[in-house]
Amino acid sequence: MAIECLVLGAGQMVGKSCVVVTVAGKRIMFDCGMHMGYADARSFPDFSLITRADEGGFDSAISCVIITHFHLDHIGALPYFTEVCGYSGPIFMTYPTKALAPLMLEDYRKVKDQRGDEEKFTSDHIIKCMDKVTTVDIKQTVHVGEDIQICAYYAGHVLGAAMFHVKVGDASMVYTGDYNMTPDRHLGAAQINHLALDLLITESTYATTVRDSKYAREREFLKVVHKCIYRGGKVLIPAFALGRAQELCILLDDYWERMNLKVPIYFSAGLTIQSNMYYKTFIGWTSQKIKDSSAIKNAFDFKHVCSFKPSMIHDPGPCVLFATPGMLTGGFSVEVFKHWAPSEKNLVTLPGYCLAGTLGHKLMSGKATTVDLDKDTRIDVRCQIHQLSFSPHTDAKGIMDMVGYLSPKHVILVHGEKPKMAALKGRIESELSIPCWFPANGETVIIPTAQWVKIEASNALLNSHNNSNLHDFSTQNMLLPTQGETVVEGFIMMEKGKKAKAVHKDELLASLSLEENKVHFAYCCPVKVQSLEQMATKELSAGTLAGMELDEQWLVLLFMKLKENIHSTSVVMGSDHLSIGSFKIYRCLKDKCCHRVGKLADPEEPRAYFCCSWTKEDEKLAWRVLSIIKD
Repeated sequence: MAIECLVLGAGQMVGKSCVVVTVAGKRIMFDCGMHMGYADARSFPDFSLITRADEGGFDSAISCVIITHFHLDHIGALPYFTEVCGYSGPIFMTYPTKALAPLMLEDYRKVKDQRGDEEKFTSDHIIKCMDKVTTVDIKQTVHVGEDIQICAYYAGHVLGAAMFHVKVGDASMVYTGDYNMTPDRHLGAAQINHLALDLLITESTYATTVRDSKYAREREFLKVVHKCIYRGGKVLIPAFALGRAQELCILLDDYWERMNLKVPIYFSAGLTIQSNMYYKTFIGWTSQKIKDSSAIKNAFDFKHVCSFKPSMIHDPGPCVLFATPGMLTGGFSVEVFKHWAPSEKNLVTLPGYCLAGTLGHKLMSGKATTVDLDKDTRIDVRCQIHQLSFSPHTDAKGIMDMVGYLSPKHVILVHGEKPKMAALKGRIESELSIPCWFPANGETVIIPTAQWVKIEASNALLNSHNNSNLHDFSTQNMLLPTQGETVVEGFIMMEKGKKAKAVHKDELLASLSLEENKVHFAYCCPVKVQSLEQMATKELSAGTLAGMELDEQWLVLLFMKLKENIHSTSVVMGSDHLSIGSFKIYRCLKDKCCHRVGKLADPEEPRAYFCCSWTKEDEKLAWRVLSIIKD
């Protein structure tokens, strides 16, 4: 059995996350996002790459769809996939994601409409799509049919974001979506159990970046904002309505209160005001600090933040404005940028990652003096451009910590830039010794997995192993470890038309009408002869030894010696030999024995000989006993 991972989006790029995993005939789609940097067919995953039955369509091809959070690069293509492509099967996401996703999707649809782009889905499509969604809670296990079970874990990143653990039969995998290993002002850090995984599919947005401390970044942000408004300038913060907007509003509202500032802070539209209502509703998904203080003061009731109307763009005086959408992909944030960018007093601060192809990415890439918004619009850029990593994605250290903690058998990187993913792959393989891939869009990676098969075990096999950690449920043919693990050696018999069965070696030989054959080793060991007085021990006096036959003297002395060095109950004395397991010792009286090897240093020196034999399983014991004999 193997896991086939088809990357439809976020392969060697950031945007339109969509990964289709096939295991044992079951196919799970993780995320269904769009790319904000494109307006053509490249903005959506290529669903035609999914192998599907002609009659059943995508319903027969996809067992379920799992959405990790409400950002458009993870959910933006979902209404198109369900209402246009026709998928009507199970869709899973968390409660906050289902509540907030329609706001994001409708806002995106309006921006597309304003720009005159081709409409991929309608408002009605969004409503019908959300009606198909089943909500899940953190650490709630949900079964899809008989073979698939999924469980969500807290991912941080944005409100309601989740990592998903999926099991199909014995195959186990985690798809992280976007996550943050560091808590911030309004969300906690990602949390997940230690799981036995065949595969981890993780985002790698900041594959090579290690960020400064959160407090250093906050101080720098407040410093540049305060400097701009002190000089009478306007600050434009292009941000998506959900996520960083709330984080930065909490930060600025607190700073304004401490510094007693009177400069207004604005939201560009009612969308963020509306979304704040959901943050209050899902307070349980926020950071511990916010949850603890919510009874006294709700952190999302901003004292210094108010709504902004389009007519206020030309109002004089300093201000701070949060305008949607983020990355300057269009809409009102670009409209404000047109008017404010030509002034040197103003500031545009980009708080997070900007996709290639967006205006935000162009501004971050260098000192742009002019930008072309379209063929008819060129903007002079004289304002200050400032980038701060307030992104809710984990950094390179966080990714390595997550991979090291989960210790999967294989790792696939998505949602990152190709050169940086290659560097991270090298670190994972060299430092953690875990095979790693970063496939491009349209590529499939096949991951091998172990397959567990239930078989019966015979009573003879179970009873042959005297292990205190085992309970023998003979009536059920079960072997149940009560503590740790144990290894039981036997043979698996597979007969046509019968269930596989583990049996003891004697049962196997009997069933095949065969006799056991063992390989024996032999060595005639020389021993230097001493007087009886020298050889006497505390237990045996020279007088006692003198009353015995010569062969008996040697065996008795050797018996006493072995008892001192090996567990006494292991050494058994027979009439003419000693035995320890399969190891046998006889006094050899032959002048020439075929088991003697090598030449004596002094042929005249008196010696006695002991013929020894043993089987392969007692090889270590044999060399130990021979060492004692020679001593």
